[in-house]
Amino acid sequence: MANIITKFKNAWNAFNERAPADEYIRPEGMVSSIRPDRVRLRCGNERSIITTVYNRIAVDVAAVNLMHARVDSNNRYKEPMRSYLNECLTLEANKDQTARAFVQDIVMSMFDEGCIAVVPVDADINLRKSNAFDIISMRTAKILEWYPDHVRVRLYNDRTGRREELILPKSKVAIIENPFYSIMNEPNSTAQRLIRKLALLDNIDEEIGSGKLNMIIQLPYVVKTEARRQQAENRRADIEKQLTDSKFGIAYTDGTEKIIQIGRPLENNILEQVKYLQEQLYNQLGLAPSVFNGTADEATMLNYYNNTLEPILAAIIGEFKRKFLTKTARTQGQSIIYIREPFRLVPVSQLAEIADKFTRNEILSTNEIRPIVGYKPVDDPSADELRNKNINQNSEGYVPGPSTAENGDYGYDDGYDDNYY
Repeated sequence: MANIITKFKNAWNAFNERAPADEYIRPEGMVSSIRPDRVRLRCGNERSIITTVYNRIAVDVAAVNLMHARVDSNNRYKEPMRSYLNECLTLEANKDQTARAFVQDIVMSMFDEGCIAVVPVDADINLRKSNAFDIISMRTAKILEWYPDHVRVRLYNDRTGRREELILPKSKVAIIENPFYSIMNEPNSTAQRLIRKLALLDNIDEEIGSGKLNMIIQLPYVVKTEARRQQAENRRADIEKQLTDSKFGIAYTDGTEKIIQIGRPLENNILEQVKYLQEQLYNQLGLAPSVFNGTADEATMLNYYNNTLEPILAAIIGEFKRKFLTKTARTQGQSIIYIREPFRLVPVSQLAEIADKFTRNEILSTNEIRPIVGYKPVDDPSADELRNKNINQNSEGYVPGPSTAENGDYGYDDGYDDNYY
């Protein structure tokens, strides 16, 4: 009976909260109907197909796993580090963003601004007093002004709900520049020219869809004097009033008047220029239309990863490694790395053959293959061994080697010394 009473006493419902008054915390701070820390693209970028390109690349970069890890002397991955920085890169970057959303925010902001800053917001010690700090949370920021050793940034403060300006040392802030700056952010770059052409095309579409009739009324008299012009203005106003007041937009004219329709716009080659610039942008960024519609083959996607995603990932982890890891930490084998899943694009029909080759050549164990195909690892110790399962082993673990018949050893005692010449 006591358990039932305790259960109902501790029960909680979001819509019928029964917590005491002293436990209730009233929300404070600035109120916003939209998410205040979300990336706001500059005027023009959000209204064009450029946003589609930016977003697709940002999503694909965020799908690659970033990690604070320990590497060996050959920069080969050994194990993940147990640090706050690793949690920022793999789990939660701040109270509003997961690690994946944070990386996507970095790429989108970098494409839009050309160069952005990643600021450590919370750390275990004061950043200005020591270089050996561990980052607890971090956010992207817009760079407003450049100084020799500092930068002024606009950063979202998650405690007040406002964007605030700070002056921070360059040595403590990761400054990431877009590796495709000359293609995307230069004033006369391909992307900026495409944005301007798309803006012109949008203006033409708005004029066509504005509801204007675009017609000329030819009157039966010459309009040269002021009285005739006033008479023509009155006639035009009368026809406009008829069309406005009519339920179906019908008006009448005199039999001597002639109406010339000019609603069809003049021909231009803006659309052809847009198609040309779009193709050039795809080629310069190493993209293909099949990447966006999901029909790209393995070779196309490999080219996309190597020519488009790899420079972006290298710029991010290079700056993180340079600013967030001390020289001592790098000497001890700490590094920022990225790991891309190589089997993500492999079809199921080829996965079995690949798994057989990797296990037979002792590259991956059985328990490393099983999660790739969607099965959990097994508890069998032999499943973690790197060995060829196609070769039988005796109880002592001896694996019969290749036949040595070529050397004269046929596996039995023939009475001769095999080492004698």
